[in-house]
Amino acid sequence: MTSTDTTAPSTPAAKHSNSTPQKQATSKPAPKGWGKLARTMLIPFFLCAIMGLFYLGAFHQPTPHNVQVAVVGDSAATKVFAQTLQDESDGALNVRTVENKETAQQLVENREIVAAYESTKDSATLYASSAASETSVNIAQKVFMNVAYKQGQPFHAEDVVPAGEHDSTGQGLFFLLVALSIGGYASAVPLAGFMGKVKLPIRFAMAAVAAAVVATIAVIVSGPIYQIIQNHYASIWLISWVYAASIIMLGMGLHPMLRHWTTPILTMCFVALNFTSSGGIFQPAMQPGFFGALNTFWNGAGWLHAVQTLVYFPGQGIGMDILRLILWLIPGAALMCATHAWSAHKTRLANENAKIEEIERTVAA
Repeated sequence: MTSTDTTAPSTPAAKHSNSTPQKQATSKPAPKGWGKLARTMLIPFFLCAIMGLFYLGAFHQPTPHNVQVAVVGDSAATKVFAQTLQDESDGALNVRTVENKETAQQLVENREIVAAYESTKDSATLYASSAASETSVNIAQKVFMNVAYKQGQPFHAEDVVPAGEHDSTGQGLFFLLVALSIGGYASAVPLAGFMGKVKLPIRFAMAAVAAAVVATIAVIVSGPIYQIIQNHYASIWLISWVYAASIIMLGMGLHPMLRHWTTPILTMCFVALNFTSSGGIFQPAMQPGFFGALNTFWNGAGWLHAVQTLVYFPGQGIGMDILRLILWLIPGAALMCATHAWSAHKTRLANENAKIEEIERTVAA
């Protein structure tokens, strides 16, 4: 007799019917990242603050102080007039007297004085140089035009060293400085991101090649294309290469430490402080003392004075300007070597730690 199995077959539904219901895991919302956003937004706020502070601080109210000018003549009356003019300027002018207009013109051409004023029976003449600084010429004209008006004499200005035919404002070289500076610090960051893959000599070669490309572009644009410079191409290219190389190396050296703050810091150094102190818009005697002090050693001021000398004042020395630019290469090179050594030290420590962990795992096994 065959026995019949009356046990109900198990089904998936039966299995699940007797099991305890599982609680669905509650998914946590992804963090919105407000903190990271706030930290990132510090960069544009920082740039806005420094650009406003330094640009407006340097340019919003040009006030002459200790501006070197001369009065033509050696008579007692001329010397009294010069002293009176200096006293009434309340520190704005430093007035000397010169014997004749030829001497005055030579001083203007040598950039030892901003302007010279000659008063005769029939007219008053101002000798100045728009190639040195058009804004300084304009300010000097305002001062001495009032003097000529009080003396009842017709006034006219003589441009001893005029700006170039294709650079009527005399500020073309300043904007060439802008192009070089932006090309330099903009090149530093991508090069810094790649330099961890190559050895130190290759890093220096990368900086040198990038600076050469930036200098070449700048000279071609300002030379054959716009004809702001029409001679001394090789010298200006070499000066521009040294200038751009110093910026690129500083950026490459700073990037391992500053990371995403590298560009803002470079912008502060080579835009906010560099352009305002270069003398390309207002000469130091027309600016607050802080920017005049920067003008004595900042690399942008050295580049502009050297190139301005080659283009408009040939024969004058640029040795100190070249020395200044070369000295700016030193901190960049030192930072690149220091960060390379630091990176190599970190890599060596990481490798040693990895070996120790591997030994510990082997012993534990």
